[in-house]
Amino acid sequence: MATIREIRRRIRSVKNIAQVTRALEAVSASKVRKAQAQVLATRPYAQQAWEVLTSLAQQAGAGESIHPLLAARPVQHVAMIAVSGDRGLCGAYNVNIIRKVLEFVRDHRQPVRIVAVGRKGRELLVRAGQHIVADFSNLPAAPTTLELSPIGRIAVDDFLSGKADEVYVAHTEFVNTIQQRPVIRRVLPLKVEEREQHVMSQLTAGAQAGRLTRREYLYEPSRLALLDMVIPRFVAMQVYQAVLESLASEHSARMVAMRNATDSAKTLVGELTLTYNKARQQSITGELLDIAGGAEALRQVLSRAA
Repeated sequence: MATIREIRRRIRSVKNIAQVTRALEAVSASKVRKAQAQVLATRPYAQQAWEVLTSLAQQAGAGESIHPLLAARPVQHVAMIAVSGDRGLCGAYNVNIIRKVLEFVRDHRQPVRIVAVGRKGRELLVRAGQHIVADFSNLPAAPTTLELSPIGRIAVDDFLSGKADEVYVAHTEFVNTIQQRPVIRRVLPLKVEEREQHVMSQLTAGAQAGRLTRREYLYEPSRLALLDMVIPRFVAMQVYQAVLESLASEHSARMVAMRNATDSAKTLVGELTLTYNKARQQSITGELLDIAGGAEALRQVLSRAA
């Protein structure tokens, strides 16, 4: 059994750790509110952007060819943008998304080029022997679209140059504070038809079918010119949305992990305190027995001398 001094030292160290985890929980709680507000603010914009893009892509004129970023082709090379965190102490957040990426790589026979966003994900992917072509680490706490636009530009350039026939984004979708879901979505070539069905199902939720009408747009200078400008920006917007979702998920996961760590520390302190009291009681009992034994021995010596 550990000595009383060792148990007291361990209780002190566990209490110090509990103070750190409690502080990290408070910081994450503050950050998750800001990140959640950003995610909820950008979702309507992304939905409306999809609606405009769908209308642009489907209103092709006679003899017009399909836009290169909308055209599907035989898949020989795949690119993946893997979004993770720069720090740990967030439970299984980083491990879950990287496990999803590795499962995707195993399921595809084509070589996968990975753009790592986040230091922890990059380290796990390097350890797994994956081919990383670019790395974006140490992102700001609240990144802007301008700061994340190079990631979308890499995806568009690789697709147009033929280095990738499909481009995917792997990130953690923010559902709520308790639930975060790792997902993988294809961003190039754009699946306009499938996305249109998803958008229209959202638009018709809770409304009567006869009240919704499809919007009509007038384009200037031309549809293809607008697609050349809109699609790369929309890909960048998808990457931006994925990073915001991941940041909100990371802060939520860290807050929950630190809360669980604090609760575990409190439980451990209670158990150590009980062990300390038992060891202290045992020590006192031993000392009392030694004193009683010494007194009895002294009494016997004195009685013999008398």
